[in-house]
Amino acid sequence: MLAQRPPMGWNTWNTFGPNINEQLIRESTDAFVDLGLNKAGYEYIVIDDCWSEYNRDPVTDRIVPHHEKFPNGMKAVADYVHSKGLKFGMYSCDGVRTCADYPGSFDHEFLDAQTFADFGVDFLKYDNCYKPTTSDGPNLYHRMGMALRATGREILFSACNWGTDDVWSWIRSAGAHMYRSTGDIVDTPESYRNIAKSQMDKLCYSAPGCFNDIDMLTVGMYGSGNVGGDVFNPDKKSNANTEADYRSQFALWCMYSAPLRKPARR
Repeated sequence: MLAQRPPMGWNTWNTFGPNINEQLIRESTDAFVDLGLNKAGYEYIVIDDCWSEYNRDPVTDRIVPHHEKFPNGMKAVADYVHSKGLKFGMYSCDGVRTCADYPGSFDHEFLDAQTFADFGVDFLKYDNCYKPTTSDGPNLYHRMGMALRATGREILFSACNWGTDDVWSWIRSAGAHMYRSTGDIVDTPESYRNIAKSQMDKLCYSAPGCFNDIDMLTVGMYGSGNVGGDVFNPDKKSNANTEADYRSQFALWCMYSAPLRKPARR
C-alpha cells in the first residue's frame, strides 16, 4: 500500500517558483543525497508548476516538457532521480490551465495520467485552478484518481484542492494518498500558526493510506525564495520566522500530518 506513512520529500515551488530546469533538478537531487536526506526518510523530488510548454502538442494532444527548460525530456529527468535511489514527482491541475497558466488536465485526465506514467512519475501533485464553474470538484479528483490507477503504475496521488468542498470527508474515496486541507503557506509566523489552528478539528481524518497535507514547510528559508517573507504584505519587514518558529512549525506539521497514536503500554 502506498503512503503507509506520511510521504516526505522536496518540492521546487517554495524556493524556485517558475525558475526550474533540468540542471536544477539534477543538482537538487545530488544535494538531497549528499545531505543524507534520503536516509532520513525523505524520498520524493517533485517538480511543481511551469515545467511544460504553454500549449499541448497539436498532433498528440499531450502535455510536453518545455524544450528549453528540459531539453532531454522528462523521462531523462525521472531516470536520473531514480538512479539516485529517489522517487520522482510532477504537477498538474484539475482545471483547463494550471495556476501559472500552463495546460491543465481537465477533460484530459486519462491521457495525462498515462503521459506521467510514461515519464516514470511516482508522485502527482494535482492543483485546483481554472476549473470550469459548472464542474464538480470532487468528481474531478475522482476522475484523476481513476486515471492514475488505470495506468498500472504506482503513482502517489497528492490532491491539492486547498481544503475546499470539505475535502477531508471524501478524498480517500478518490484514491488520493494525501490531501491539501489549507490555503497556501508563506514564510511568516502568522501563516504557519493560522494554518495549524485551522486544522485542530481535522486530526481524525489523517490515517495510513491518506494523510493530511497542510502545505509545504518553509523551515530554514529565512525570508528567501518564492514564498519568502510576507508576500501579501511586502512592507512588513519584521514579520520573519526565527529558528524557534521553525522548530515549532516542524513539530506542528508532524502532529497534523501523521495519525494519532495511542501511547505504548509498558
